[in-house]
Amino acid sequence: MPLTDLTLDECLAYRPQLPEPADLDAFWQRTLAEAGPAVERPALTPAPNGLALVDSYDLTVPGFGGHPVHGRLHLPAEASGPLGCVVEYLGYGRGAGLPHENLTYACAGYAHLIMDTRGQGWSAAPGRTDDPAAQPAGAVPGFLTRGLDRPDDYYYRRVYTDAVRFLAAARTLPQVDPDRIAVTGTSQGGGISLAAAALTDAPLAGVLPDVPFLCDFPRGVRTAARPPYTEIAEYLRLHRDRTTRTFATLAYFDAALLATRIQAPALFSIAMMDPICPPSGCFAAYHAHPGEKALRVYEFNGHEGGGEVHLAAKLAWLRGRIG
Repeated sequence: MPLTDLTLDECLAYRPQLPEPADLDAFWQRTLAEAGPAVERPALTPAPNGLALVDSYDLTVPGFGGHPVHGRLHLPAEASGPLGCVVEYLGYGRGAGLPHENLTYACAGYAHLIMDTRGQGWSAAPGRTDDPAAQPAGAVPGFLTRGLDRPDDYYYRRVYTDAVRFLAAARTLPQVDPDRIAVTGTSQGGGISLAAAALTDAPLAGVLPDVPFLCDFPRGVRTAARPPYTEIAEYLRLHRDRTTRTFATLAYFDAALLATRIQAPALFSIAMMDPICPPSGCFAAYHAHPGEKALRVYEFNGHEGGGEVHLAAKLAWLRGRIG
């Protein structure tokens, strides 16, 4: 697989000046205020997984507009006392899956909370969360162009709000130590984890984005060889007069721009042969993070990134921060 973007040296030097909307902070303050009152403790419904060492539960959290957002909690069986917690957001198309899937963090001794992404869950793992908002006429199939004409209508306004609300719900669970919560995700989940870390009103112990999507939209849309960024390029191929308006909307949701607001320490992973999330955009988010951070670069990997090798690195990183 060839290089798909800039060289590593060029990415290390790449620091784009992304245009920041003057009302970016006000937009998100208003959005999150409109989401409703503080999240109450969600009820946990046992989700039988056939396993002896991990207990699984389904839960529902009121997200954007009060819409029900489903998720799953995995716990070490018979765990006592509040645990360090990993909140995970999912890649494009994935849902929370079946109760016996994705058990590594619970097996490592953590509470593991997984959020469905609204309207998704059709690819590698099923999901259960609907997106009641209608898809506007003229949108390209997929999610990146839904409501793209106005920031208030854009699909990821709902998703990022869901993510913050889900993180707030994690803090209410008696099984979770609210001072030991980290967020993570791969691809779309990596971008959402950056947004959630930037927009939450409570401290986090860490953020671990892997090959993050939704970072540096101007470059991703112009550079990515494979979907989903290509959905926006396809939209602009037809709507030739909407380029300025499109990127003005996307600026409110650019995780590389929101990353400048993150206060939690971070561990990033980036793959240099990634045709889906160009590494330059991932580096834009890494460079934008203003605080303590570490980076693992996988020079000869594509969108799979560091895979299980990097998962081991994440577990070691988490051990020093959430126990």
